[in-house]
Parts: sequence; structure tokens; C-alpha cells
Amino acid sequence: MANNSSPAPPVLLTVAGFDPSCGAGAAADLKTFAVHDCYGVAAITALTVQSTQGVKAVHPIAHAVLRAQLDALAEDFEIAAVKIGMLANRCNAVEVAEFLDRAGLSCVVLDPVVKPSSGGPELLDSSGVKFLRDELLKRIAVVTPNIEEAALLTGIEVKDLGGMKAAAQKLVEMGARAAIVKGGHLEKPVDVLFDGNEIVTFGGDQIKTGHTHGTGCVFSSALAAQLAAGRGLSEAATLAKAYVTKAIEHGFGIGKGPGPVDPFFRFRQESANRAPRTDLHTMHPTTT
Repeated sequence: MANNSSPAPPVLLTVAGFDPSCGAGAAADLKTFAVHDCYGVAAITALTVQSTQGVKAVHPIAHAVLRAQLDALAEDFEIAAVKIGMLANRCNAVEVAEFLDRAGLSCVVLDPVVKPSSGGPELLDSSGVKFLRDELLKRIAVVTPNIEEAALLTGIEVKDLGGMKAAAQKLVEMGARAAIVKGGHLEKPVDVLFDGNEIVTFGGDQIKTGHTHGTGCVFSSALAAQLAAGRGLSEAATLAKAYVTKAIEHGFGIGKGPGPVDPFFRFRQESANRAPRTDLHTMHPTTT
């Protein structure tokens, strides 16, 4: 009997919260993995009550349940890379750190989500922030904070390019193997990468849009996918930034608040350019 199965894609794990509006969190990560020809699996850290209008409540998953999710996935799949987003509290952060040690995973991207950009309840409690700073960073290949998160983690004032460079260097001193500090909210957006040896800056254009929900999740997920594909950090960051920039450009309004970026923009462009198919149905009704 012929084996018609396709080659298996790389498996990427997201450890993140669930956003019911599916613009950010694990849902956005899984969309991004799929676009990059990876198979995404997810361990959920928290259920949130949110929409495009903001986060109203956060309900952390019990840490034992998170541990069970992580172990079940690791037992079943060969995980090529991990993207960590919202952790909710210290207990979950500890579980993730211990999981990374048990599983021996080294291709790990951390998006240190602490507060929602639209305001609302904290997405990581203060003791969780301390554990992330003191312990979790030591297990991370690259951490991707925005300027506010970089300032919180390092204690450095981050308002310009100089502060971003200092914060990126400090994050590596604190244990991360590399850091990318994102300056998307600056008047002239620029990201700063420090890999422990040199600083690289990535410029870009300011995109005037109100639809930016999920930007950080999509960038860090795209970065994890590029690293899983074997690309070096600088190339992976360049490609991830180009991708999220296009996703922001194609963001759309679907609710009463800021809409999401569009991880599927490539598919929509291809669909628009593709002629209608007439050969999609291989089964036909039988006439008697």
C-alpha cells in the first residue's frame, strides 16, 4: 500500500494565554506558525476575558495543569522551538522554567508580556516578573521586550536608541543569550538586537494604523519559526520584522476596538491573484 503522507513539518510550542478574540496570545502564535510551514501546539497558561476593546479579566490555569499540558506535549512531539508569552503568575513561570530544564530545549523565544497595551489587569504578577528576571531569562535563547518591558526588567530608563542599546546589553548580562528590544512605538521605529557580541539595529517605517493587536505575539512567533528553520539570529530577526511589518500593514477592523494584525496576509494576497478553481470536487453524486 502506497504511503501518500507528506513530510512532517517542524513542531513549535507556544506557552501563552488564550485571547477569545484570537488577535493575540496562543491563537495568534498558532496562526503565525502555520504561515511559516510549522505545526503549532499550545500549552495554555491563562484564560482571559477580552475582546478588541481590551482585557477585562485574567484567570490563570492551575500550575499543575500547565505542567501536565507541557509534559504531555513533550512526550508526544519532537519540539523544534518554543515561544513563551503570557505566564500570568510566578507558579506558572516556575513550571515553564522547570519544563525547559527537563525537556532540554534550547531554542526558546521569550516575549515578556506583563501588561496589556490597551490597559487592564496585569498579565504577570510582581513575583512572576521577579522570577522571570532572576531565573527564566537564564534559560532563554532570545528575549523580545518592547521598550516599556525592557525598562521594567532592567531598571534602565528606555526612551531612545541609547536606552534600548543599554537595556539589550543588560538583558544579556542578566542571563539571556540574546535580546531584541522593540521600539515600534517610537516616532521612528527601530529594533535593537544584542547577541552578546555586537549590537545590530533594524530600522523601519511608522505604519499609521489603529489595528496593531497581537503585534508582539506575531513577531516573537515568527522569530521562533525562523530560528527553528536553522537561520541565524540576525537573519531570523530581519525576516520576522519584515513579516510583522506586512502583517501590521494588512491589519483590519473587526470589532469596536483596535483590530488585529493579519498573520495570513500572504494567503489573502495569493487568493486574490489566483484564478477560480474548477477542479476542487473529486467526488460527484451518483445518478440512478
